[in-house]
Amino acid sequence: MPPLSAPRCTLVGAGPGDPELLTLKAVKAIAKATLLLVDDLVNDAVLAHASPTARIVHVGKRGGCQSTPQAFIDKMMVQAVQDGEQVVRLKGGDPFIFGRGGEEVEHLRAAGIEVDVVNGITAGLAGLSSLGAPLTHREHAHGVVLVTGHAKPGDSGTDWVQLAHTARQAKLTLVIYMGVSSLEHICQGLLQGLPADTPVAIVQQASLPQQRQALSVLGDLVHTVQREGLQSPSIIVVGDVVRGTRAWQLQGESRIQRTA
Repeated sequence: MPPLSAPRCTLVGAGPGDPELLTLKAVKAIAKATLLLVDDLVNDAVLAHASPTARIVHVGKRGGCQSTPQAFIDKMMVQAVQDGEQVVRLKGGDPFIFGRGGEEVEHLRAAGIEVDVVNGITAGLAGLSSLGAPLTHREHAHGVVLVTGHAKPGDSGTDWVQLAHTARQAKLTLVIYMGVSSLEHICQGLLQGLPADTPVAIVQQASLPQQRQALSVLGDLVHTVQREGLQSPSIIVVGDVVRGTRAWQLQGESRIQRTA
């Protein structure tokens, strides 16, 4: 990333929640910022790296909750850079994985503004890693699909039936973001292409001290989530790699665990 000398905007991934998972490049960018526009899922401890003189503006973006309009955030970024600010747009996870980073880069470039991007660890990776299992495995998963369970208004969204068939044929792990509110619909589709005993992990608030998780099978996932009261923000991992979690004991078992 070039030095933040001329006014510019940097999109920074703050990671899944644990502030110790920040990259060194992210810390440096945050420290140089004169203005930070911070998403709702960013851990407040991350802001300890900001300059004492920096302005911090919280622009909450969380599914199912009242959010700052994207157009307003775009306008703030452009105006601040044009005013000579060193702007950091601080996002949970990674800016380019369901973080609207692509939309924001397009808007900034259209305004003639240089943009840098600092990647962060995405929750889909951190969640299953926290349970001691990988997303890929030479014997169980030849690839990973990152997919959103939250369709844009007016969009029909993911074809879960087709995705399930593809995942089974190609031995793919499915990592579903923002899927809790549409879980019943998602499961109905996936069950048309995947066996009901396909292992599933759901992880809420990955990497944080209050992380909660459940292991289940696809056919019982809706009941498991309801029984355990798991909510957003959560990621859902579907596939045989879940058998590699430390807590997996019996195929079809569904249980809740809390991290210390």
